[in-house]
Amino acid sequence: MKKIRVLFPYVEAGFGHIMPMKSIDQTFRKKYGDKVEVVSSKFFTETGNPHLTKYEQMISKQVRIYNRNPAIGWLLSGGSDVIGSHLSSFISMRLFSPVAFKEGVKHMRELQPDVVFSTHWVSNYYAERLEKKPLTVMYCPDATLNQLFKYHCDLSMISMPYGYQKGLRDKKLNVNNLKYVPFLIRNEAFGINRDKKALRRGLGLPEDKFTVVLAEGGYGIGKMAAICKKIVKLHVPVTVIPVCGKNEKLFNYFKTLQPTEEITFAPYMFTEKILELEAASDLFCGKSGNIIAEATFFGNPAIVTNCSTVIEWNIADHYINTVGSAMKQLDPEKTVEMIVKFAKDPALLEPYREAARKYHENFGSEKAADVLWEKITETYPELRN
Repeated sequence: MKKIRVLFPYVEAGFGHIMPMKSIDQTFRKKYGDKVEVVSSKFFTETGNPHLTKYEQMISKQVRIYNRNPAIGWLLSGGSDVIGSHLSSFISMRLFSPVAFKEGVKHMRELQPDVVFSTHWVSNYYAERLEKKPLTVMYCPDATLNQLFKYHCDLSMISMPYGYQKGLRDKKLNVNNLKYVPFLIRNEAFGINRDKKALRRGLGLPEDKFTVVLAEGGYGIGKMAAICKKIVKLHVPVTVIPVCGKNEKLFNYFKTLQPTEEITFAPYMFTEKILELEAASDLFCGKSGNIIAEATFFGNPAIVTNCSTVIEWNIADHYINTVGSAMKQLDPEKTVEMIVKFAKDPALLEPYREAARKYHENFGSEKAADVLWEKITETYPELRN
């Protein structure tokens, strides 16, 4: 008998969608891969179709535009709330690029999925348009379900309690088609050494210096440059690690900075060592997004320095007001003052550390994999045998 085909389509529109996809893809494959056919798909690039490639580049570019011009991000995300789910999806998917829409549905059809698990609304939209509609499951990595994540699917998942409760107030959602699951953090995070001194030794960093990691998402667009320009001039013993992502121009600029003797300045481009760097640090500082989840997982406080959309503001609000592990400071000069204050007296961070430690159990993709499997077996009961 032909195996049920479960598709995990990867979409790059900021790395906050790829990381949770990779997490559940790995976990589901490990737990249930002997019972179904599990397919990982680089949906927009694997065929070489120029229309699909261009569309993914477009949605990725939109993220960078919002980072540079937060007013645009706030306007568009707020406008989406006004016009609703179906019209927002129609504009984003079919009006902006009708050819890419047709090619996307065509490629989804070619993949012949029985189940499609999405961490970005775009792949769910394609799956929902198939004549032979597969079971559609969507995980929202944000704090609340925005209108594009409210487009129809058979099951939704979310990881933040306010977003779950708010979602249940929607007439289309209930406890049967909206599930609360832990945040789908990278599985590799569970294997990282938690000994900060040992990690710093391995990374070639001073063992006993207060350490701060700065990041602005995968594209390195935000206030890092202004913060680092100020902090490298200080005579305070701090290790400063800006992670520039794909922003080579920013990285090259950082290499021109001349820090004082007291400052250890260690810029990185996009790096596989990001989890070790986060675990080795005392404080995270940067743009709101799901990288704050990793800082929280490792028990580290965060200073949120930028929110480019309503979506990012809601994520920041979650860690500031629900978890209690983060603070907000949008002014670069005042952010530097906060870093200096915490470097001189790290005990001031203890309430934030304690809040992060208490939230530690709210991470991991195993429950989401189990919820997905339960929904699959509900649809295909023969798999229970």
